[in-house]
Parts: sequence; structure tokens; C-alpha cells
Amino acid sequence: MEISLIGNSQAKLVSAGYLVQRESGCRGKLNPQIFSRNSTICFGQTARWGKRSPIRLALKAAANSEALASDKVRGSTSASRSGSKPIDGVRLYVGLPLDAVSDCNTINHARAITAGLKALKLLGVDGVELPVWWGIAEKEAMGKYEWSGYLKLAEMVQKAGLKLHISLCFHASKEPKIPLPDWVSQIGESQPSIFFTNRSGEQCRDCLSLSVDDLPVLDGKSPIQAYGNFCESFKSSFSAFLGSTITGISIGLGPDGELRYPSRYQSSKNNQVRGVGEFQCYDENMLINLKQHAEATGNPLWGLSGPHDSPTYDELPNSNNFVKENGGSWETTYGNFFLSWYSNNLTSHLDRLLSLTSSTFSDYPVKISGKVPLMHWWYKTRSHPSELTAGFYNTVNRDGYDEVVEIFAKNSCKVILPGMDLLDECQPDRALSSPESLLRQIVTACKKHGVEVSGQNSSIFGGPNAFDQIKRNLLDDNEVVDLFTYQRMGAAFFSPDHFPEFTEFVRNLNQPELGWDDLPSEEGEDGESVYSGKGKDLLVQTA
Repeated sequence: MEISLIGNSQAKLVSAGYLVQRESGCRGKLNPQIFSRNSTICFGQTARWGKRSPIRLALKAAANSEALASDKVRGSTSASRSGSKPIDGVRLYVGLPLDAVSDCNTINHARAITAGLKALKLLGVDGVELPVWWGIAEKEAMGKYEWSGYLKLAEMVQKAGLKLHISLCFHASKEPKIPLPDWVSQIGESQPSIFFTNRSGEQCRDCLSLSVDDLPVLDGKSPIQAYGNFCESFKSSFSAFLGSTITGISIGLGPDGELRYPSRYQSSKNNQVRGVGEFQCYDENMLINLKQHAEATGNPLWGLSGPHDSPTYDELPNSNNFVKENGGSWETTYGNFFLSWYSNNLTSHLDRLLSLTSSTFSDYPVKISGKVPLMHWWYKTRSHPSELTAGFYNTVNRDGYDEVVEIFAKNSCKVILPGMDLLDECQPDRALSSPESLLRQIVTACKKHGVEVSGQNSSIFGGPNAFDQIKRNLLDDNEVVDLFTYQRMGAAFFSPDHFPEFTEFVRNLNQPELGWDDLPSEEGEDGESVYSGKGKDLLVQTA
């Protein structure tokens, strides 16, 4: 299906429907009555196709988004005329596939991504987010960088007229499988202490332990030096895009790029309710650091190991003595000692990486950011155990996020907050979870310290009210949230079940109180709909 959209003085050609879905791997899911390879869609004549067709709804939203843009220029949007409140100043990005660039530095599904970029531009999306992987760009040897695939993709984004946010990923991905650089993994075979380790001695090999940040464990260089060299090489190679196409850079801070310990890296055996996770303080260098800290505070016995009664991955709060609701070790003097040390190591790691990234790119007008996870399971308990094992000393008696946000403020960086699509009512009752309350707590800390927020969703399968929840969060926190990144492009994103809902969401960012019924429409012959939007008619011809 080839889509031609003619607005004002020029035509825009987008192979959006069939091509995107075919190239992204969901061809078998297409309804041939909806996506015909020989269909042509253009403005200027009469339009006819099934009234409830997903592609009709998607293009209907696209047409209206163009009309809204024209109205804004004239200063009279439909939203303002109807008295609804637009979400001013919030830019919308969409994440590109995690494996957009292969380990051979070629672009995966290049035709689908090209079509997708054009479709997003048409809808009025501002930009896209691109994960740049350490294990791909510096795969073979330290200091041997290969940027060709990422450079080509940046050119594609620039050509599409979109902005680009870069996520520098210093972790591994399980799905799709993207490992750490080969040379780092080889070092890890002989020096397993460079990885986070749990009480049983099992390593999480998805990222390096923060305990080795400043230690020369990588062939005589520290991880901080390796990260810095990586950033410098990126800056040199992408200088033509920085400040123009590339407007933001986020630095990977831990597992999945988030600021946290890998307290949940093992799969849960309970499909309904997650356990509280495990403390990750048992690698050689963490234990040395703990011993030194205990001796410095006059309690050397506290530095012999981690908590003797610490939880395991799938334990529930009240089945473990350390984090149980009342009378747990977390409320003792020892508990305060350990949790303070554990969380301070995480915030020190954050400070090192934000300072490094900010100084590296200080010559360019790009905004630096880092991702703070939403560890919302067990938030309604007094001890907040899922947050404690992840490194956030946040309990009913203590705000653990104020000190984290303060580090972002110190380095003039933004906080990326996922989970803006999550609702309390959709969480299992037994989990005592509250993503809405936790999100509110972190946003409040950001407001206090004057830190801007970039929002994200947790999944494109967030449920029937996910888009409404995102919209509510963007409206409520409009003074600090200036960008929202929808994660992420792929086969499911462009599916007939999802893409029409996304296009409606995009349109409603400018008209949050209007629905589909507010658009002018007529019934054509044979029960098919004819849409005429803002003085432009929409045509579908099927050969």
C-alpha cells in the first residue's frame, strides 16, 4: 500500500501500512481487506474504505494532525476553540527498535524503519530515541569503535525531518540478545568480581558492578575511563548531528540502563506476585568497600558481609526478617547503617556518570539525562523492600529519592521516568503495589529541585486505559515534564490493533478533551465512510 498525502504545496509519499508491517515481521497478521498492496491514498478526491478499518483511523488521525499544525500557525486550534486544555510544550518521541543496528553494524529492517520514520513525521511526532550499544560499537577490542550503522541511521532520521535522542547503553540485553563487548566478557571470565554478585555467589553479567567504576580492571583502565573514551569517540563521530538532529543523550546507569542494582535479574517463579529481590553487594570489591566503611564508623563486625537475614529473589516481605512490615532489621541501627551504605554507593555511581557525560558534551546544546526505575512492587508496605534491594533507601520513614534527584540537579541533568502508563487498579492486590504513588513521589522531588522530567511508558501492552493514564500524567505534571518517549517501534507498534490507538493518542496530546466523534465525517455509499478534514478530502483507491 502506498500512501500519498498532499498538503499545502507539496506531496508526502509514505509506504506506511503494508511495508512497515511486512518489514517488521508481522505480515501474517495483516488483514488483506485492510492492507492491500495496490491501494493508493491521497488528498484531493473522495475517500472510501471500511468505517472501522484500522488504517482508516490511523490516516484520519494523521490528516487531523496536519490540520492542527496549520491551525496552530494561525493561532486558532480546534482545542482552543472548544475550550479544552492542550498539553503545551510536551514533545513526543518514539523509541526505535532495540536492535535497529545489528552486531555487524548494518541496519535491521531498514525499509520498515524508513517507512516508520515517515509515518511518525506525518503524525506530528517530534523525534525518535535510538539505543547505541557498547557491545556493538566497541565490540571487538578496547578503543576500536565502529559507528557506521548508527551514523547511517542518524542520517535517515535527519532526512525524515525528525529529532534524535541517543541512549548510550553500557549493559547487555537478553531480548533481543545484545551482549557486552567481547573483550569485556573475556576479562569477566578471569575476573568475575567485575560483575554484581548475590549472596549465593551468582554473578549478573549484564553490566559491570559499580564497585569497579574507578578500578583499573579493564586492561589497565577503569570502567569510567572506558565509558569516557566511548563518549568522546561518539562525540567526534557524530559532531555534525549534535545540537541539530541530536538534541538529547541519556547515559546508561546500570541494568537495562537504569539507576539500580540488578536485584531482580533472576526470573520470578511466581507469575502473579513478584518477590522483593536480593541485595547485590557480594562481589569482592563491594565487600572490601563495606569492610572499610564499617571500620571507619566504628563497627567492624558489620563489615564482614551483607545482612545475614537478607531476602531472596522470590520471598514476600513478611516471610523475611530483614524487610518484614513490623520489627524488621531495616528499622534497626544496623539496618540504617547497611541501607545507607548500599544506597550511597548507588548515588555516588550516578554522580560519576552524570558528571562524566555532562562534561564530555558541554560544548553542544544537548540535554543529558539518566533513567530512574519505577520499583513500585510492595510500595504500600512500610519497608518498601523492592526499592531497598534495588538501592533506593525509601521507606515509610524516609524519602529515598530526594537525594537521588539532588544529584541530577547538581549536574543539570534530566530524569527519565518510565511507567507513566501504569495504574494502581491494574496491579495484583497481593503485591501492595502503587506505581501512581511512587511516580508522584519522584516527580515531587523533581519539582522541588527544579529538575526536568522525560516520561516513558512501560510497554505498548499497557492495557485499555494506558494512553489515558499517560495523558493524565502529562497534564498533571506539565511544568516539569517536557518530553515523552513512547516505547517502542516494532511489529506490534504498527499492528492494526495498536497503531490506530497511538495515532489517536498523538492527536489528543493537542486536543486532550476531544474524541473521534469530534471529527467531521459523512457516510459514503455502501456504508463506507468519507472523511473531509479541515478543507481537505481523503481518498482511498484500491486497484
